[in-house]
Amino acid sequence: MPLNNNRKNSAELPVYLFKQGRNSESYEFFGSHATPDGAVFRVWAPNAKSVSVTGDFCGWSEEAHPMHEIADGIWETEVSAIKRYDTYKYCIEDKKGVRRMKADPYAFHAETRPGTASKFYELDGFNWTDKSYFSRRSRRTVYESPVNIYEIHAGSWRTNEDGSFLSYRLLADELAPYLTEMGYTHVELMPITEHPFDGSWGYQTTGYFAVTSRYGTPHDFMYFVNKLHENGIGVILDWVPAHFPKDAFGLYEFDGECQYEYSDPLKREHADWGTRVFDYGKNEVVSFLISSASFFFKKYHIDGLRVDAVASMLYLDYGKRDGEWRPNIYGGRENLEAVAFIRHLNECIFRDHPYALMIAEESTAWPLVSRPVSDGGLGFNFKWNMGWMNDILRYTSLDGLSRKYNHDLITFSLFYAFSENFILPISHDEVVHGKCSLINKMPGTYEEKFAGMKVFLGYMYSHPGKKLLFMGQEFGQFIEWQEKKQLDWFLLDYDSHRTLHDFTGALNRLYKNSAPLWEIDYSWEGFEWLVSDDCDNSVAAFMRTDKKGNSIAAVCNFTPVTRKNYRIGIDRAGTLTVILNSDDAAFGGKGEFAKKRILTKRIPMHGKENSFELTLPGLSCIYLKYTPAKRKDEK
Repeated sequence: MPLNNNRKNSAELPVYLFKQGRNSESYEFFGSHATPDGAVFRVWAPNAKSVSVTGDFCGWSEEAHPMHEIADGIWETEVSAIKRYDTYKYCIEDKKGVRRMKADPYAFHAETRPGTASKFYELDGFNWTDKSYFSRRSRRTVYESPVNIYEIHAGSWRTNEDGSFLSYRLLADELAPYLTEMGYTHVELMPITEHPFDGSWGYQTTGYFAVTSRYGTPHDFMYFVNKLHENGIGVILDWVPAHFPKDAFGLYEFDGECQYEYSDPLKREHADWGTRVFDYGKNEVVSFLISSASFFFKKYHIDGLRVDAVASMLYLDYGKRDGEWRPNIYGGRENLEAVAFIRHLNECIFRDHPYALMIAEESTAWPLVSRPVSDGGLGFNFKWNMGWMNDILRYTSLDGLSRKYNHDLITFSLFYAFSENFILPISHDEVVHGKCSLINKMPGTYEEKFAGMKVFLGYMYSHPGKKLLFMGQEFGQFIEWQEKKQLDWFLLDYDSHRTLHDFTGALNRLYKNSAPLWEIDYSWEGFEWLVSDDCDNSVAAFMRTDKKGNSIAAVCNFTPVTRKNYRIGIDRAGTLTVILNSDDAAFGGKGEFAKKRILTKRIPMHGKENSFELTLPGLSCIYLKYTPAKRKDEK
């Protein structure tokens, strides 16, 4: 059925903005939407000879509902007698007369694999109760707030007894109290946009507006977000605008030609991933992707996006050899269209969602990734610190004797720690594909592995930058992560794993409630080295300070050798109170250092007039709250 005149007029603005690359709500126009008489379907297919919509509502007849071109490349029709969950696809005839059955790029719901059809589904009707959460969130900038992210794969955190997936609702009901108890501030979900293959972990997306039906319906996922927000937990989604898979039902050569992807054979393929690259030079593709990002903020109330594989977008030669890529118009390797898209994306998100988290998984030295577009940056507000991650994991893999020759691996990150707004990530990528779990990266005996984990976490949580830890590492899962089975929760029946779990929870809660550890993450004002160059003892110590002048000292001993009578210089006399000790017996340690309160002495050390002394158990981290002595002129 063709458009009536009134609807034609109402289509002019969204179509115009879509063609300009400025429609951040194109999902309100394209896709399937309820009407008083049924539903209206709209799809962009500029190279199609003809298009029809078919599905349950017409016995899958390819001729029953032809679509009409209402604007250049935009097709529409109306269907009556349609109901929720009816499946459908577009039948697209290309210029050669070949027909393709395609899922709706803008569908809100989809069949569960191996089915590939879209489902008719309206998103209204959910009773959100997270207004107070957003009110609290707006009182403080994210930069000056604790951010401690727990990354999960929704299908393998926990499963039902028969091994099947938890639904979004059951996952929320179990995850929310766990995160609250453990002291996390956010959860990050590996991609839950629709995808055909479980083993891709969601990184080969086919539905950019559809949460995967593996775990339930769109309203079930709304329940998930709402439940987490009711418990004060922010929700971050992994989002993949860098590439898409070549499944026949998806975006791949959608209308018979390279529609969503580059047509240039030197630009359109990610050969290593077997995927196609979005054409960021097409305004319609820009509108599509920006709308996808905006959609999850507006319709699902999420707090942020972790944008996957940003480096692959920025560089034309990413993963390619000489002769396999084409320089830009200036002869460089930068993808200027992708850069423009990224900046436009971030400007749009922060215009509408000023408290959003936009996190770049970016692994190169591209400058100003987390700086505003107005300052010449890419416009993200955070960047994964991959340099820190690689250095600390390399250092961690060394035995105690070798660490003194590689001390720079734990100090070098401070040379650039404030050049970006960083997140320190220990993600799923570091515990799969033969890389082994985090605890298995620790050298030494069984006991030393657990002690090493605690000093690792103590160093990580005191280092400038927000935090991210992948599920299972908090209790020392020994085997690599496997997406087909739940975490080994039974390990909590064993003392070593239980006490590591207890330590991680205590560390999380201390971090969350201690402004010195997060309020000034972005400048030297919040950080001071106490011991930076003691490579012989493999000791590092520094002070973190908040805006009120409150300070916490972190002292890390990275060898299994106890350092008795270890003296550390400090500018001003005062008292140091132990607030966390990884060697405490309650955390499975030996309890070699039981002192709770230390007074400084006027003994010069490390170029400073005062100092304090303590015993550093082997492979330990000690946090101390510093209270300076009052000066004579202070009351």
